[in-house]
Amino acid sequence: MKHSLDLDIQTQPSDTTCGPTCLAAVYAYWGFSIELNQLIRDIGQLGGGGTLAVNLACDALRRGFSAEIVTYNVQLFDPSWFDLSGNMMSPVDLSAKLGLQVQAKGHRSDLDQTRLHAATAAFVDFLRLGGRVRMQPLDENLIAASLTAGKPILCGLSATYLYHEPRERILVGKNGEIRSVPDDIVGDPTGHFVVLHGYDPATRSVLVADPLHPNPLAPANKYATTLSRVASAILLGIVTYDANLLTISPGRNVRSGDHGSFRDPSPS
Repeated sequence: MKHSLDLDIQTQPSDTTCGPTCLAAVYAYWGFSIELNQLIRDIGQLGGGGTLAVNLACDALRRGFSAEIVTYNVQLFDPSWFDLSGNMMSPVDLSAKLGLQVQAKGHRSDLDQTRLHAATAAFVDFLRLGGRVRMQPLDENLIAASLTAGKPILCGLSATYLYHEPRERILVGKNGEIRSVPDDIVGDPTGHFVVLHGYDPATRSVLVADPLHPNPLAPANKYATTLSRVASAILLGIVTYDANLLTISPGRNVRSGDHGSFRDPSPS
């Protein structure tokens, strides 16, 4: 497969830790080693379990990496906040827009207030730390450009669509553990994180590193599937405040002693 990157991924230890598990895989790709359970504790979780891509990106920025998010979440970002090339307005202006939005919408009962407030606060922090946000078409050029540059893509998407599985409802155990159970009537769409690390333009297929194992698409953590399926799942991730692509790469300020030698970012 062309534009293929050598990336391995662990199996997520719980239903709600796919995000940190994917981030650990990208860190390992760049030669940065951190124990997964420590990373899970550092990132934390939302009240209902899970996390947002921007929380993963903030962790990377705090460790000295650079981070960029391509978003399709028009629940949080208005397209007019970006120019026709996909570039955002200034970080100060974008943070101000996010602040005004949460003030105006922060009491509406028809919105997911938990995710609105959490995402807003995290993106303001992300911008303060030097992160970049873009909004541009999701196509093979975007995928191929990142992989050709040697950058794997951490995707927040709809597991419900990706796996063609029933929606799910959340159960909280006696010890506070959170797990999801299929329920096509009562259930809600479920978000998930995977990492794209390869693309073949001849077959329009992508290589996916998936922390869920076993999963409905393959007997292993890594498999190939169509770009159209993954792209649709990414766009439908808007329901759970996902719908984004996160790329991180070594920055100038990564602290010495925090990483191994970074790899040459060239695909195999």
